[in-house]
Amino acid sequence: MAHTTTPVAGSSTGALDEIRRGERFAFGANWRQFLDELTPARIAEAMDSMRELLGIHQLQEKSFLDIGSGSGLFSLAARRLGARVHSFDFDPQSVACTEQLRAEFQPGDRDWRIETGSVLDTVFIASVGRHDVVYSWGVLHHTGAMWQAITNATSAVAPGGMLVVALYNRQPLLTPFWVGTKRLYQALPTLLRPLLVFPFFLLFALLGFAADLVKWRSPLDRWRGRRRRGMRMYRDAVDWVGGWPFEVASPAEVVEFCRALGFRLARIRTVGGRHGCNEFVLRRADPADPAAPAVVSLPRMGRAP
Repeated sequence: MAHTTTPVAGSSTGALDEIRRGERFAFGANWRQFLDELTPARIAEAMDSMRELLGIHQLQEKSFLDIGSGSGLFSLAARRLGARVHSFDFDPQSVACTEQLRAEFQPGDRDWRIETGSVLDTVFIASVGRHDVVYSWGVLHHTGAMWQAITNATSAVAPGGMLVVALYNRQPLLTPFWVGTKRLYQALPTLLRPLLVFPFFLLFALLGFAADLVKWRSPLDRWRGRRRRGMRMYRDAVDWVGGWPFEVASPAEVVEFCRALGFRLARIRTVGGRHGCNEFVLRRADPADPAAPAVVSLPRMGRAP
């Protein structure tokens, strides 16, 4: 499948303008609500989920670029694992969240840089340099130009480095439904939006709790953020229902697109045929070590969000 990769610039002012026009979900405002309930246990869960996905216990001596840092939770997790971290986001409220997290948990940290920027801005991306780990979980499909965003993200990966992305799964029948739902969310007055979110939140919670009971797991773990990358269930539901722009891709599309850019799949975790994000760890070829990595298929994720 051919994909267009027309360069698109971005700025923090542009993000706010798009939010005001109803063309973009206010991701940063949602993350501010999440930070009010951030706990040490959720931070530990985020660190564990990163270790599992990357297949690395520590990130000492590694540089880590967080594209679309959101709340800053996974930048913090990478920093706690020993990486030198560079975080940026298109949404200025997300940048403020990341700065708040650094001030609270890593005050005065000179190895954690935070700034405003867009992955679609090729000049900006060139300025961040190359990194051992480039991480962008659930972000690139919200740019409005996903394939260009992936291309730009790959340019920031050092030889032998890893690109870690999570992208919405393509569903022939349900994807159009979610497009309509997200557009409806953007069209509703702010006060009415919770009326759209809450039924989906209840549905996701009931399905998740039922799955936990069938598998003899504690439903309370799900509510506390365990097995959810440290995230909060309701904030995830708001993000899922309202998250716009919205693009999707099948695992095969992502792997083949990145292969053409010089990357090989190292680890993968999919949601099967359901909605949610497929997770990919792709490695850039290193001339000093041309051997292709063995692909590790991680256990299938539960229903998202």
